[in-house]
Amino acid sequence: MKRNRSNLTSFVDHLDELYGKRGTASREKYEQEFKAFKLGVLLKEMRKQQGLSQEQLAQKCGTTKNYISRIENDASDIRLSTLMRIVQEGLGGRLKLSVDF
Repeated sequence: MKRNRSNLTSFVDHLDELYGKRGTASREKYEQEFKAFKLGVLLKEMRKQQGLSQEQLAQKCGTTKNYISRIENDASDIRLSTLMRIVQEGLGGRLKLSVDF
């Protein structure tokens, strides 16, 4: 079966249409929120890989189950110091950061 590709749109074009071009306020807001979402998903995956409940992770790093849930479900901003504690004390990992210009 042959597909007609004339009506396909690239993901970047789709984002441009929905949120504006890169550099616009609405696109930057989308990009920032997407990064927060990815962080929550990553933490949840690491927690599950280690067989920890949200409650167990919260106890290991000195926070609450509710806060872990809010981070995993992209409902809360997270401070860098808290993220470091979750990764290092709660999950036994190392946090690496990078800055791109």
